[in-house]
Amino acid sequence: MISKSIAESVLACAMSGGADFAELYGEITRNNSISMVDGKIDRATDNLVSGVGIRAFLGTRTVFASTSDISREGLMKCARAVAAAMGEIKAEISVTLRERFLPNIHPAAVVPSGVDARVRAELLRAGCFAAKEYDPAISQVTGSLMGVDHTILVANTEGLYTTDRHIRTRIAVSAVASAAGVNQSGSASPGAGMGLEFFDRVNPADVGREASRQAMVNLRADYCPAGTMMVAIENGFGGVIFHEACGHSLEATSVAIGASQMAGKLGQQIANVKVTAIDDGTILGAWGSVNIDDEGTPTQRNVLIENGILKNYMIDRLGSRRMGMPMTGSGRRQGYTYEATSRMTNTFIANGTDKNEDIIASMENGLYCRKMGGGSVNPLTGAFNFAVTEGYLVRNGKICEPVRGASLIGTGSEILQNIDMVGQNLETAQGMCGSSSGSVPTDVGQPLIRVSTITVGGR
Repeated sequence: MISKSIAESVLACAMSGGADFAELYGEITRNNSISMVDGKIDRATDNLVSGVGIRAFLGTRTVFASTSDISREGLMKCARAVAAAMGEIKAEISVTLRERFLPNIHPAAVVPSGVDARVRAELLRAGCFAAKEYDPAISQVTGSLMGVDHTILVANTEGLYTTDRHIRTRIAVSAVASAAGVNQSGSASPGAGMGLEFFDRVNPADVGREASRQAMVNLRADYCPAGTMMVAIENGFGGVIFHEACGHSLEATSVAIGASQMAGKLGQQIANVKVTAIDDGTILGAWGSVNIDDEGTPTQRNVLIENGILKNYMIDRLGSRRMGMPMTGSGRRQGYTYEATSRMTNTFIANGTDKNEDIIASMENGLYCRKMGGGSVNPLTGAFNFAVTEGYLVRNGKICEPVRGASLIGTGSEILQNIDMVGQNLETAQGMCGSSSGSVPTDVGQPLIRVSTITVGGR
């Protein structure tokens, strides 16, 4: 991508404005996707993104610039702009880089871009066809199949010069069920940090049928009553509540400047003793896993909360300087035009000791959230609002009729304390997380949990 000798010259130039550290981040990413509407190809794309971002530090002050011109002159021009923005130009220092090779713990067997588009289209077609055939009430089906081949180069004035390559594959199917003028939707979108061998373990038809099953459940559902009640939240994408309401509050981006409800609480009991939460970028083949973060730091298994005690934060380089704490391999960015910030990888609540059947049986009245959707959160206060995309009322320890239109409303600190039962069926689900450094792939997850009390929005 960029030779070691050129990277040395670029970094030396970036340092000439008085910086005490500089880094170069290079990217070559090939994205390909196929989308379908009602069984017909709607769009097929295949694009290449390449460029370099250069950042310089002076204490906790940073200057960042990027360029798509990766010629030597283009890179030097970008570096000179960074140096000039940092301060008065001085003599360039000498930078010596040492190449570092890291083991690839997330190998891909079949690179999506290397497979004929017709093969990929048939995989997607199988998912869309199964969704359409699920029930006569299914009125529309859309789907997409995505492949990403992402290669990065990280070099910095600590002598690091290293590359990494990561491949991801994902299929998504959405279905709409219609009857008597009412339309309800469902979706499924599994993915992984692997190539098309992903479909050796995921059947596209099962993905389509799951999307239509959700749509049909919601079509026959009545509106959820509103009020404060006990809630059980199922595994997989149910973990989005921890990700949003608590996970972002544990990122150094907000913690280091005191803009987080969790700032200054290391070692304190912030959750029920049954709650252990982990961010782990090393899980083999997981959607959010990477060998190194976008600052060149190896990812790790980072225990955030252990038995309710706050143990650690997710820390990037700038956060490390601000907080005086070591980096945790959490510096991530969408691409070369973004400055890296602390972000999650695969974040989940670990398995607990409660039996899943006991969780439901313990509920006299409440709501069972089988599938969660999107929402919003304020990291400073932890206040959140999340949609329930598939929910059921619970009465006398039994899951009863489906309901729709439910939402969960509360704060991260409250929900952590109110999680009083944690099951044993941990699963993760895939999403794209947006923040100041762009959109990055993340896994969310948990086993079935019970929240003793939470506000449920409805009718």
